[in-house]
Amino acid sequence: MNAKERVLAAINHKQPDRVPVDLGSTSVTGINASTLYKLRKALNLCEKEIHIQQLTQMLGVVDEDVRQKLGVDVIGLFNPSSFSGGDGGPTQPFVMSDGTPVRIQANIAWDRIRDGGCVIYPQGDPSAKPSLYMPTDGFFFDALDRAEPFDEDALSPVEDFQNTFFRVGDKEAEYYARRSKELAESGDYAIIGALNCGSLGDVALLPGRDEKEPRGIRRMDDWLAAHILYPDYIKAVFRYQTDIALQNLRLYREAVGNRIQIIQVSGTDFGTQNGPMFRLELFRELYKPFYREINDWIHRHTEWKTFFHCCGGIADFIEDFIEMGVDILNPVQLSAAGMDAAKLKQRFGGRIVFWGGGVDTQKTLPFGTTEEVRDEVLARLAILSGGGGYVFNGIHNIQAKTPVENLIAVFDAVREFNGV
Repeated sequence: MNAKERVLAAINHKQPDRVPVDLGSTSVTGINASTLYKLRKALNLCEKEIHIQQLTQMLGVVDEDVRQKLGVDVIGLFNPSSFSGGDGGPTQPFVMSDGTPVRIQANIAWDRIRDGGCVIYPQGDPSAKPSLYMPTDGFFFDALDRAEPFDEDALSPVEDFQNTFFRVGDKEAEYYARRSKELAESGDYAIIGALNCGSLGDVALLPGRDEKEPRGIRRMDDWLAAHILYPDYIKAVFRYQTDIALQNLRLYREAVGNRIQIIQVSGTDFGTQNGPMFRLELFRELYKPFYREINDWIHRHTEWKTFFHCCGGIADFIEDFIEMGVDILNPVQLSAAGMDAAKLKQRFGGRIVFWGGGVDTQKTLPFGTTEEVRDEVLARLAILSGGGGYVFNGIHNIQAKTPVENLIAVFDAVREFNGV
């Protein structure tokens, strides 16, 4: 099998010739630029500035030479040049706290402040309040809460979020058409469209990182409380966001057709390390109908598989994910409460694809020995890969300060398991 055939077999619950591998095809399956820079050196690849694919997490673009070295089977069709990074467009130099040289989008306005940290201004406007902050020894940006306290008597969901959600326009559609053709013609990779237009209530969107004056319910604690206090507000925001998502998907389908095999729909987390963020009944009332609408449209009009990212202990939510049309679940956080690999595979493995879970990026990968890394990877592969329905990736993005020898041990173990 070539890479595309291998991934297609896996996501259709057939046993491929070997377990397919992902690194860097989305903003939730990537690698911090600092670690990527060190990995390139360890792989004896040419030294180069790392282009940033996703700004807030400082994820690096995984180039073809790295994919070939590591046996990666998937490539991402990212959104074009934008506030958060992406493909294409002019760039400017930036140096990370450990000296790693990177390139960020040229339209990013940033500055060093008095404490030595770095701030980024929304819409490239230094006269606005900064929306992101990285401490002097940091490796990614945190969003800053800037919205004024909301007035519950003056909440207006559509007006509050009218500038929050990404929209596909003519320029973006032209880019998707051109870039998807390039990816389809340049190799045998499976292609995932990293559109991510259906992230309902995603904490990454709530602060309004590219809005000069975000308004409405924007703090995470206020937002979660609003599920109980202002459910009609939440539903109205989701109705608005879903309508935009459906229009985006129509334009996206016209641009890329079936050159992609997978579409990333959502990156919203519903779990914590210790279990769900809120009751399943709230999810069913507020989220599930809108997600079902989005997934139903995709399945009616395309051959794409739907990819959902959701961290935490969300085992009790997976049956509902399947019912609402989720084909692929990432990152499979087996370190969270209730997320036992064998039980998840036995209960859901024939009905949903697990994409991730291959190594614990919180503990084992950054702090374990190479032997511990190898053992964990081999054990996870043995449980999750049987009968297809599995694509190997870590549990979320690979962080800065991860020992390169451990990272190489991951891919050595995958090759060992695959017999290549």
